[in-house]
Amino acid sequence: MTTAPDLRERVGPTRFTYRLRVSSTAMTALASEWDRGRWVWNQCVATSRAAYEAGEECGPARLDKLLTGWRSEREWLRAGASVPQQQSIRDFAKSRGKALMDVKARMPVRQRAGMPRFKRKHVAEPTLNYTRRGFRLKDGRLYVAGGIALTVVWSRDLPAEPSSVRVYCDSLGHWYASFVVETETQPLLATGAAVGIDWGVKETATTTSDAHDLPHPEHGKKAAGKLAGYQRMMARRKPKLGQAASKGYRQAGRQVAKVHKKIARQRQDTARKRAKRVVTDFDQIAVEDFRPKFLAKSRMAGKAADASISATKRELVNMARKHGRVLHLVHPAHTTMDCGNCGARAKHALPLSERTYMCTACGAVSPRDKNSARVMLVRAGLNPAGVDRGRPDGPSVRQAA
Repeated sequence: MTTAPDLRERVGPTRFTYRLRVSSTAMTALASEWDRGRWVWNQCVATSRAAYEAGEECGPARLDKLLTGWRSEREWLRAGASVPQQQSIRDFAKSRGKALMDVKARMPVRQRAGMPRFKRKHVAEPTLNYTRRGFRLKDGRLYVAGGIALTVVWSRDLPAEPSSVRVYCDSLGHWYASFVVETETQPLLATGAAVGIDWGVKETATTTSDAHDLPHPEHGKKAAGKLAGYQRMMARRKPKLGQAASKGYRQAGRQVAKVHKKIARQRQDTARKRAKRVVTDFDQIAVEDFRPKFLAKSRMAGKAADASISATKRELVNMARKHGRVLHLVHPAHTTMDCGNCGARAKHALPLSERTYMCTACGAVSPRDKNSARVMLVRAGLNPAGVDRGRPDGPSVRQAA
C-alpha cells in the first residue's frame, strides 16, 4: 500500500454550517432585515414578470438601479443594510436564469415551473446572505452589516477565511450561519481498488464488495408511528378558516417539525459515514447517475423516499471530491439488462419481481443488483478483464467535478 502524494489541490468552495445563539435584540434586527430582503425579492418578481410579458429584458443591472431608487424613496428600506438586499437581487437573478433555460416551457411566466415566486410572510423561512464586505469575525463572534452581533457555536475550526456567509432560520426557530470557504483536498492512502455502486430500493446501495453494501436504514419507517400521532393532533386542532391557530396546534406542528428534522439528520449522518468508508477503501468509484424522480409516482414511492438515494449519492460525490478520489457517474440506461461478465444485453427488460440475472450469452448467474454494480465498473473502464464484448463508454460515463 502506497501513500497518496502530498500535493494538495484546490477543491473549491465548501460550506461549513454552525449553530447560532441569537439574543432577542439580534433576532428582532434579523427579522427586520429579512422583511426588507423579502420585500426586495417580491418587487423583483413583480418587475420581472411585467418585463417578461412586455418582451423586455430585466437583468441584474436593471434591478440594481431599481434598488437604488427604492432605497432613496423609502426611508424604512434605507434604514437596513444594502448588502443583504443586493444579495436578494443576485439570488433572484440566479434562480430566474435557471428557469429561463428550460426551452420546453411555452406557458405564461406566472405558470412556468421553476420561475421565482412571491415570498409570503410566516411561510418563507428567513435567509440573509452577506458577502465579505458585509460581515466580519472577531473574538469568536459574527458581526453582520447593521451592527448585529451573533454568537457562533464553533463545533470545528474554519480551514480558511470565509468569502461569504448565509444566516438563516429553520422551521424550529433555530438560527445557523453557513460560511463559504475555499478548501483543499485531504489525500487518503492509495489502495489501488475500485468499486461499482448500484442504487436500489430493497437496499439503498449494492456494491461489488459485499462488505460495503448499504442496507435500507428505514429511519422514516421507525419514526412513522410517532409522526402519525403528532399529525393526528394537528388534524384535531386545525383552526377553521379565518381563525388564528391555537397554542396546541402550534405545539403539535413543532413536534412534527422536530421529527422530520431528526429523520433528515439521521439520513445525512448515515450517508456521510457510509461515503467516508467507501472513499477510504477505494481509489476509483463508479456510481450510477440515478435520478429517482419517477419512483415518486410508483408504489415504491414511500420506501424510495425513506432510502434517501439522492442524499447518499450527493454525500458520496462530496466526500470523493474532498479526499481526491476519482468518481465516475454512469448513465443508468440498460444497466439491469447488460451482463457484467460478457457485456451482452438482454432482449427484454427484466421485471422488478425478477431478482436474479441470467445471461443467455455466457451463462453467468448473479443477483440482479450485484450484476448492475459490476456493469458500473465495466462501463467506467475500471474492470475490463474478462469482458470481451463490453459496450463502449461514449457519453454514458462522466467524471464528477
